Amino acid sequence: MPYTYEYPRPSMTVDCVIFGLDQSHKLKVLLIQRDHAPFEGHWALPGGFVDMDESLERAALRELEEETGVRDVFIEQLYTFGSPGRDPRGRVVSVAYYALVNLGEHPVKAASDARKVEWFEVDQLPELAFDHAQILAVAVGRLRAKVRYQPIGFELLPELFTLSQLQQLYETILGVAELNKRNFRTRILKMGVLREMGRQEGVAHRPAMLYSFDKEKYEQLAKERYEDLLRRGVDFEI
Repeated sequence: MPYTYEYPRPSMTVDCVIFGLDQSHKLKVLLIQRDHAPFEGHWALPGGFVDMDESLERAALRELEEETGVRDVFIEQLYTFGSPGRDPRGRVVSVAYYALVNLGEHPVKAASDARKVEWFEVDQLPELAFDHAQILAVAVGRLRAKVRYQPIGFELLPELFTLSQLQQLYETILGVAELNKRNFRTRILKMGVLREMGRQEGVAHRPAMLYSFDKEKYEQLAKERYEDLLRRGVDFEI
Protein backbone atom coordinates (compact mmCIF):
# COMPACT_ATOMS: atom_id res chain seq x y z
CA MET A 1 0.00 0.00 0.00
CA PRO A 2 1.51 3.41 -1.01
CA TYR A 3 2.56 5.60 1.89
CA THR A 4 0.42 8.72 2.31
CA TYR A 5 1.78 11.85 3.94
CA GLU A 6 -0.40 13.69 6.41
CA TYR A 7 0.85 17.06 5.18
CA PRO A 8 -0.71 19.02 2.29
CA ARG A 9 1.21 18.73 -0.97
CA PRO A 10 1.66 21.89 -3.07
CA SER A 11 1.30 21.70 -6.84
CA MET A 12 4.45 22.11 -8.96
CA THR A 13 4.66 24.18 -12.13
CA VAL A 14 7.37 25.43 -14.47
CA ASP A 15 7.65 28.77 -16.27
CA CYS A 16 9.89 29.65 -19.22
CA VAL A 17 11.50 33.04 -19.82
CA ILE A 18 12.64 32.91 -23.44
CA PHE A 19 14.65 35.94 -24.53
CA GLY A 20 15.25 36.69 -28.20
CA LEU A 21 16.99 39.18 -30.43
CA ASP A 22 15.87 40.16 -33.92
CA GLN A 23 17.28 42.37 -36.67
CA SER A 24 16.24 45.49 -34.75
CA HIS A 25 18.67 44.47 -31.97
CA LYS A 26 15.95 44.78 -29.34
CA LEU A 27 15.88 42.37 -26.42
CA LYS A 28 12.50 40.62 -26.45
CA VAL A 29 10.66 38.01 -24.40
CA LEU A 30 8.17 35.39 -25.56
CA LEU A 31 4.69 35.63 -24.00
CA ILE A 32 1.43 33.75 -24.41
CA GLN A 33 -2.12 35.05 -24.00
CA ARG A 34 -3.94 32.68 -21.64
CA ASP A 35 -7.06 31.03 -23.00
CA HIS A 36 -8.41 29.79 -19.65
CA ALA A 37 -8.99 31.01 -16.10
CA PRO A 38 -7.36 32.19 -13.97
CA PHE A 39 -6.18 35.34 -15.78
CA GLU A 40 -8.00 34.42 -18.99
CA GLY A 41 -6.98 36.85 -21.74
CA HIS A 42 -3.93 38.06 -19.80
CA TRP A 43 -0.37 37.72 -21.07
CA ALA A 44 1.94 35.32 -19.26
CA LEU A 45 5.13 33.34 -19.55
CA PRO A 46 4.83 29.92 -21.22
CA GLY A 47 4.54 27.16 -18.64
CA GLY A 48 2.29 24.76 -16.81
CA PHE A 49 1.99 21.90 -14.35
CA VAL A 50 4.62 19.19 -13.97
CA ASP A 51 3.46 15.62 -14.61
CA MET A 52 4.19 13.03 -11.94
CA ASP A 53 6.53 11.04 -14.20
CA GLU A 54 8.68 13.83 -15.67
CA SER A 55 11.62 15.94 -14.58
CA LEU A 56 11.32 19.70 -14.12
CA GLU A 57 13.41 20.48 -17.21
CA ARG A 58 11.47 18.01 -19.33
CA ALA A 59 8.22 19.62 -18.18
CA ALA A 60 9.53 23.09 -19.06
CA LEU A 61 10.57 22.01 -22.55
CA ARG A 62 7.26 20.19 -23.09
CA GLU A 63 5.13 23.15 -22.00
CA LEU A 64 7.21 25.53 -24.09
CA GLU A 65 6.72 23.43 -27.23
CA GLU A 66 3.04 22.74 -26.57
CA GLU A 67 2.12 26.40 -26.05
CA THR A 68 4.45 28.20 -28.47
CA GLY A 69 5.92 25.66 -30.91
CA VAL A 70 9.46 26.54 -29.78
CA ARG A 71 11.67 23.48 -29.40
CA ASP A 72 15.32 22.39 -29.32
CA VAL A 73 16.53 25.19 -27.04
CA PHE A 74 19.02 25.07 -24.19
CA ILE A 75 17.37 26.25 -20.98
CA GLU A 76 18.93 26.99 -17.61
CA GLN A 77 17.20 26.88 -14.26
CA LEU A 78 16.61 30.39 -12.93
CA TYR A 79 14.93 30.38 -9.52
CA THR A 80 12.08 28.88 -7.50
CA PHE A 81 9.05 31.05 -6.80
CA GLY A 82 6.80 29.93 -3.97
CA SER A 83 4.96 32.81 -2.31
CA PRO A 84 1.75 31.38 -0.79
CA GLY A 85 -0.57 33.72 -2.70
CA ARG A 86 1.11 33.66 -6.10
CA ASP A 87 -1.61 31.48 -7.70
CA PRO A 88 -5.35 31.85 -6.98
CA ARG A 89 -5.87 28.11 -7.65
CA GLY A 90 -4.07 27.16 -4.45
CA ARG A 91 -0.57 26.48 -3.12
CA VAL A 92 1.55 26.35 -6.27
CA VAL A 93 5.36 26.44 -6.43
CA SER A 94 6.98 27.27 -9.77
CA VAL A 95 10.51 26.58 -10.96
CA ALA A 96 11.50 29.06 -13.67
CA TYR A 97 13.89 28.46 -16.56
CA TYR A 98 15.41 30.91 -19.04
CA ALA A 99 17.09 30.85 -22.44
CA LEU A 100 18.43 33.19 -25.11
CA VAL A 101 17.45 32.28 -28.69
CA ASN A 102 17.55 33.60 -32.23
CA LEU A 103 14.04 34.66 -33.27
CA GLY A 104 14.63 33.76 -36.91
CA GLU A 105 15.37 30.13 -36.01
CA HIS A 106 12.32 29.65 -33.81
CA PRO A 107 8.97 30.49 -35.46
CA VAL A 108 6.13 30.55 -32.94
CA LYS A 109 2.57 29.24 -33.11
CA ALA A 110 -0.03 29.35 -30.34
CA ALA A 111 -1.40 25.98 -29.22
CA SER A 112 -2.55 24.08 -26.13
CA ASP A 113 -4.08 26.60 -23.69
CA ALA A 114 -2.44 29.64 -25.34
CA ARG A 115 -4.77 31.93 -27.28
CA LYS A 116 -1.92 33.92 -28.83
CA VAL A 117 1.86 33.93 -28.69
CA GLU A 118 4.00 36.99 -29.40
CA TRP A 119 7.43 38.52 -28.83
CA PHE A 120 7.46 41.69 -26.69
CA GLU A 121 10.28 44.14 -26.05
CA VAL A 122 11.31 43.76 -22.40
CA ASP A 123 10.79 47.48 -21.74
CA GLN A 124 7.33 47.56 -23.41
CA LEU A 125 5.37 44.78 -21.73
CA PRO A 126 1.65 44.32 -21.13
CA GLU A 127 0.35 43.55 -17.64
CA LEU A 128 1.38 40.00 -16.77
CA ALA A 129 -0.54 37.26 -14.99
CA PHE A 130 0.41 35.69 -11.64
CA ASP A 131 3.83 36.86 -10.41
CA HIS A 132 5.32 36.67 -13.90
CA ALA A 133 6.48 40.29 -13.84
CA GLN A 134 8.67 39.37 -10.86
CA ILE A 135 9.93 36.22 -12.59
CA LEU A 136 10.82 38.21 -15.70
CA ALA A 137 12.61 40.89 -13.66
CA VAL A 138 14.73 38.21 -11.99
CA ALA A 139 15.52 36.66 -15.38
CA VAL A 140 16.58 40.00 -16.89
CA GLY A 141 18.81 40.64 -13.88
CA ARG A 142 20.36 37.18 -14.13
CA LEU A 143 21.01 37.54 -17.87
CA ARG A 144 22.68 40.94 -17.45
CA ALA A 145 24.73 39.75 -14.49
CA LYS A 146 25.90 36.67 -16.36
CA VAL A 147 27.02 38.59 -19.44
CA ARG A 148 29.35 40.64 -17.24
CA TYR A 149 31.49 37.69 -16.17
CA GLN A 150 31.23 35.13 -18.98
CA PRO A 151 30.59 35.21 -22.73
CA ILE A 152 27.03 34.39 -23.79
CA GLY A 153 24.87 34.89 -26.84
CA PHE A 154 27.22 33.43 -29.45
CA GLU A 155 24.33 31.41 -30.85
CA LEU A 156 22.85 34.74 -32.00
CA LEU A 157 25.88 35.66 -34.10
CA PRO A 158 26.97 34.36 -37.51
CA GLU A 159 29.66 31.67 -37.54
CA LEU A 160 32.27 34.35 -38.25
CA PHE A 161 31.78 37.73 -36.60
CA THR A 162 33.62 40.94 -35.76
CA LEU A 163 34.24 42.34 -32.30
CA SER A 164 31.93 45.23 -33.21
CA GLN A 165 29.08 42.76 -33.80
CA LEU A 166 29.81 41.07 -30.49
CA GLN A 167 29.93 44.41 -28.67
CA GLN A 168 26.58 45.42 -30.14
CA LEU A 169 25.10 42.17 -28.88
CA TYR A 170 26.37 42.87 -25.36
CA GLU A 171 25.08 46.44 -25.45
CA THR A 172 21.62 45.13 -26.38
CA ILE A 173 21.56 42.56 -23.55
CA LEU A 174 22.86 45.06 -21.00
CA GLY A 175 20.52 47.79 -22.19
CA VAL A 176 23.27 50.40 -22.54
CA ALA A 177 23.89 52.83 -25.40
CA GLU A 178 27.60 52.15 -25.80
CA LEU A 179 30.31 50.23 -23.98
CA ASN A 180 33.88 51.47 -23.90
CA LYS A 181 35.32 49.92 -27.06
CA ARG A 182 38.88 49.42 -25.83
CA ASN A 183 37.87 48.01 -22.43
CA PHE A 184 35.35 45.65 -23.99
CA ARG A 185 37.79 44.25 -26.52
CA THR A 186 40.54 43.83 -23.95
CA ARG A 187 38.26 41.98 -21.59
CA ILE A 188 36.61 39.69 -24.15
CA LEU A 189 39.93 38.72 -25.78
CA LYS A 190 41.46 38.02 -22.37
CA MET A 191 38.84 35.30 -21.82
CA GLY A 192 40.52 33.25 -24.56
CA VAL A 193 37.30 31.92 -26.10
CA LEU A 194 37.70 33.56 -29.52
CA ARG A 195 39.74 32.29 -32.47
CA GLU A 196 41.06 34.67 -35.15
CA MET A 197 39.82 33.59 -38.58
CA GLY A 198 41.33 36.21 -40.88
CA ARG A 199 40.01 39.56 -42.07
CA GLN A 200 36.87 40.59 -43.89
CA GLU A 201 36.96 40.59 -47.68
CA GLY A 202 35.14 42.74 -50.22
CA VAL A 203 34.21 45.56 -47.84
CA ALA A 204 34.44 49.29 -48.62
CA HIS A 205 35.94 50.15 -45.23
CA ARG A 206 39.10 48.90 -43.54
CA PRO A 207 38.58 45.13 -43.16
CA ALA A 208 38.04 44.05 -39.57
CA MET A 209 39.33 40.88 -37.98
CA LEU A 210 36.86 37.99 -38.04
CA TYR A 211 36.49 35.64 -35.08
CA SER A 212 34.81 32.34 -34.29
CA PHE A 213 33.66 31.02 -30.94
CA ASP A 214 35.78 28.30 -29.31
CA LYS A 215 32.97 26.30 -27.67
CA GLU A 216 35.31 23.75 -26.07
CA LYS A 217 37.40 26.46 -24.41
CA TYR A 218 34.27 28.28 -23.28
CA GLU A 219 32.79 25.17 -21.65
CA GLN A 220 36.07 24.59 -19.79
CA LEU A 221 36.13 28.23 -18.66
CA ALA A 222 32.51 28.04 -17.46
CA LYS A 223 33.24 24.82 -15.54
CA GLU A 224 36.29 26.34 -13.85
CA ARG A 225 34.35 29.44 -12.84
CA TYR A 226 31.47 27.36 -11.47
CA GLU A 227 33.86 25.26 -9.38
CA ASP A 228 35.58 28.42 -8.12
CA LEU A 229 32.23 29.91 -7.04
CA LEU A 230 31.38 26.69 -5.24
CA ARG A 231 34.70 26.76 -3.36
CA ARG A 232 34.04 30.34 -2.28
CA GLY A 233 30.49 29.54 -1.23
CA VAL A 234 28.85 32.04 -3.58
CA ASP A 235 25.04 32.00 -3.66
CA PHE A 236 23.81 31.18 -7.17
CA GLU A 237 20.33 32.53 -6.57
CA ILE A 238 19.13 36.13 -6.88
